[in-house]
Amino acid sequence: MPESGSATAQILAEKIGREGPIALSDYMGIANAAYYSAKDPLGEQGDFVTAPEISQMFGELVGIWLSDLWLRKGRPHHAHYVELGPGRGTLASDALRTMTRFGYEPDIHFVETSAALKAKQAALHPGATWHATVENLPDSGPLMIVANEFFDALPIEQFIVTPQGLRRLMVTCEAGSFVTVPEDREAEDPISRATGGFPIGTILETSPASAALWERLSGRVAKQGGVILIIDYGYDRPGTGSTLQAVKNHMPVNPFDSPGSADLTAHVNFHSLANIARSRLLSVHGPAEQGQWLKTMGIDQRAAKLALASPEKADAVRAAHHRLTNAEEMGSLFRVMAATSLEWPKPEGYPG
Repeated sequence: MPESGSATAQILAEKIGREGPIALSDYMGIANAAYYSAKDPLGEQGDFVTAPEISQMFGELVGIWLSDLWLRKGRPHHAHYVELGPGRGTLASDALRTMTRFGYEPDIHFVETSAALKAKQAALHPGATWHATVENLPDSGPLMIVANEFFDALPIEQFIVTPQGLRRLMVTCEAGSFVTVPEDREAEDPISRATGGFPIGTILETSPASAALWERLSGRVAKQGGVILIIDYGYDRPGTGSTLQAVKNHMPVNPFDSPGSADLTAHVNFHSLANIARSRLLSVHGPAEQGQWLKTMGIDQRAAKLALASPEKADAVRAAHHRLTNAEEMGSLFRVMAATSLEWPKPEGYPG
């Protein structure tokens, strides 16, 4: 039994005891389900801070971006606002307030499973509709889907190149700790056909959960119209190496220490998601760096206006602007990508 002694660690240890080593995706899924069900992890008193909590400017610019698309499409009726993992509802609050100025007042749909976060969302958006899965989203009318720091928390799989071939990494218990070990048999994942030339010890990542969800969303948007806007940290081209990480109290921790008490995430493979969207006949825009996208959408001008309107808050506004856009902060690590149905206009914020 792992020494951490948490309820989640016990559940995982008992599962391993019954079944033997478990897939990393199972470990991550169980750990994050427990983590998000237990508390509100956001804010300075939590474990991490997301862009909407840093400044109202972020959500406002998302609202302008969505409104612009809606207006240029001809103000379609019943264009639903959908947010995946909406946190405290802050992004939606800022975006919807801005959208109202353009005459766009959609119904609100949140995909959320955390009871703690649902309560925070309901306080800001009592008229929203909540869904446990995307399958229950409206099946008529365009879907304006926003996913900010959502896909990074979905379970991943990892594979390692060994002298015996590609092996999936599993999680087991050794000496009172959770550790990863190669699976006994050769991997059957499609990436096994593309591992020639990789040095021994190379780690490759996939996220079947992300791919499956993105494919379902892409299919819905292709059929109903609309857009998927994803903002997350990740990479534009396939790469190697582990990106699994954990954050607790705003500090990095070992992902295998005390599961259920830290946020487990991995970098999003935007290249793979873009290919899936194109296979469903969607137009893909980006990914662009978050800093570049926000500047194109007018964050410099918005920051200047806020600072002028409230001089006592000018330093805080400048600090938030720096954190959201600077390359050494969130500006280059985070990517912004959109996938629109073919008959919808090209969205703003992307060069070319």
